[in-house]
Amino acid sequence: MKLSEFKDILYSLESLSFYLENGNQVDPHFHITEIGEVKKRFIDCGGQTRKENFINMQLWHANDFDHRLSPKKTMEVIELSETKLHLNDYEIEVEYQSDTIGKYSLFFNGNVFILLNKLTDCLDKDKCGIPQQEKENISLSSLNSSSSTCEPGSGCC
Repeated sequence: MKLSEFKDILYSLESLSFYLENGNQVDPHFHITEIGEVKKRFIDCGGQTRKENFINMQLWHANDFDHRLSPKKTMEVIELSETKLHLNDYEIEVEYQSDTIGKYSLFFNGNVFILLNKLTDCLDKDKCGIPQQEKENISLSSLNSSSSTCEPGSGCC
């Protein structure tokens, strides 16, 4: 989700909630401790130079159980960041503490924001010699077994 999309959604919300992909809620008394623009230059395993730009937003919580960050206050923090840092409209990467600092993409399900797990990947599979994994074709009829079929009048439906 780009920064502009996040801001558009904030305008329509009365409260702000984040959930992890596994369904666990980020503590409602979280703080946004950082918003910034990250420029990453790197070389992949195949020798190709690459660059990525993204907006970094860090969520953090402490023992301040009375604190609740509203959409309006979040918007103020973003607008201050845009003014001071001249942020571009890049994808947002969220950092949140779990066993270590986790990095997440941001998704909105219509009610709350979901932190989607980011995964590592080889960026140059051809050069590295990693074969493409093909999906196995399975006949639907092979999935049926006598124990999983439902006969008329059997009471299973």
